[in-house]
Amino acid sequence: MMKKLLPAPVLSLALFVLWLLLNHSVSAGHILLGAILGWAIPLVTLGLRPLPVRMRHPWKALKLALRVMHDTTQSNLQVMRFLLFPKTRRYPADFVHIPLELRDPNGLAVLAMIVCITPGTAWAEISRDRSLLMLHVLEVDDAEAIAQYVKTYYERPLMEIFEA
Repeated sequence: MMKKLLPAPVLSLALFVLWLLLNHSVSAGHILLGAILGWAIPLVTLGLRPLPVRMRHPWKALKLALRVMHDTTQSNLQVMRFLLFPKTRRYPADFVHIPLELRDPNGLAVLAMIVCITPGTAWAEISRDRSLLMLHVLEVDDAEAIAQYVKTYYERPLMEIFEA
């Protein structure tokens, strides 16, 4: 019964807190509206979540988050270099094909978010059987090295977090 009324309590709490932070207010009205949104949004979006998320290794998730922050910062600096000094571009943009072993829909969604928030990369396409990712990269010197990097630092930790 409780699961039907509050299907994602952590998400509800996060939405409630985010609402209060975004509004810089803890007035009664904002508390009530935040509580309503925190309760209603998970109910409305219940059908959009493919599988319940079971994170098996939270410390590995933290390590992955730190890696993503580092890589995103590095990519921001590279993109800034391209914008400020276009002639310093060493290699052309290209598509990199990455064979995937990750099958968990939640893990694939997180992988999509990682490569999409990293400046200079974009998730271009995934094969129907989810075995191959085509990634567009702003500057490609060695496509195999990029594919190996994604597999080692993103896909493998995601497999350990969501599938192990």
